[in-house]
Amino acid sequence: MPASEESSAARASVSTEGDSCEIALSGLWQITAERPEWERLRGKQNPARVRLRVEGVGKWDSSLILFLFEVQQWCRASGAYCDTEALPEKIRMLLAQIAASHESSVPFDRSESFLTRVGLATQDAVVQAKAISHFVGECVLGARALALSPRRFRWGDCAHEMQQCGAMALPIVSLISFLVGVTLAYTGAIVLRLYGGDIYLADLIGLSMVREMGAVMTAVVLAGRTGAAFAATLGNMKANEEIDALEVLGIPAVQFLVLPRLLALAVMMPLLALYANALGIFGGMVVAYGLLSIPPAAYWVEMLTIVDLSDISTGVIKAVAFGLIVGLAGCLRGLQAERSAMGVGRAATSAVVTALVLLVVADAIFAVAFNILGW
Repeated sequence: MPASEESSAARASVSTEGDSCEIALSGLWQITAERPEWERLRGKQNPARVRLRVEGVGKWDSSLILFLFEVQQWCRASGAYCDTEALPEKIRMLLAQIAASHESSVPFDRSESFLTRVGLATQDAVVQAKAISHFVGECVLGARALALSPRRFRWGDCAHEMQQCGAMALPIVSLISFLVGVTLAYTGAIVLRLYGGDIYLADLIGLSMVREMGAVMTAVVLAGRTGAAFAATLGNMKANEEIDALEVLGIPAVQFLVLPRLLALAVMMPLLALYANALGIFGGMVVAYGLLSIPPAAYWVEMLTIVDLSDISTGVIKAVAFGLIVGLAGCLRGLQAERSAMGVGRAATSAVVTALVLLVVADAIFAVAFNILGW
């Protein structure tokens, strides 16, 4: 081989100091040429820390990334710390992408300490909280601006979203609510029959559906149906640069795209929750009549002795808040989506997860607040 070709071949030099080793890469790294192998370079050494750096690398392709990934894989499997800070930003980005695509088959990464992982997770939680707070603030300011000038609001888009998240959701909400009422009735009947309190099944079903299950189950259904749809729609618009076009034209995306969806959910969620309450109570009535031989009239009269307007208003207040939470989660993740098909799918998944977590937190806060208020 000529000297020029030999000097331009892919090279990796290893220098060891204590339990740490440093790998310096140089030369031309091409997939069609031979490249060093990490196992041969390592030999019998088992360093606790591996530092990667690039010096004098000319042209390179996936051959370089594959070698770095091989070293990173070994570090993860052996528990060594892999330091990639000295690598160029582009190489680190490509290395992170190939590592993400192999997450299912890669052993648990033990290269970072427990405190490091906790710190990174806390930092990410703070960043997410700031993003949510900033987005909520933008929505509040946008709502204030539109309240002062309602003619700028896109009422046609809002009506369309009301139809999509309201009328079109009736079949699945009907099925889920009826089955929830039936399930609660069967579960309650097991205990109440032991003490001869069959008639109190009406109290159990009525109070559970009106105060809790109607709003919660409706919100869960819309989080998986409407929240994911919002995220996918906005994520696709971001990938197609439609949102960038709106911003260039001076049209805020929050006012143009987000607020009509939020208003539609805030209006339709209470109506769907009331509808779910009625079907859940009806499901309990069917079980009470078929299993416990309780007449529908007696069931209804008994339920009215414990369910009053304060219980219904409690469920409606929860439904309005849950609708806003679902809409905010879906629109936020849609606007944060990456500009790719995979990013749109991840945004839809993240919207559902975010909405469910916030729904549980909000429901717990409502429970404590209503208990303090005596509702």
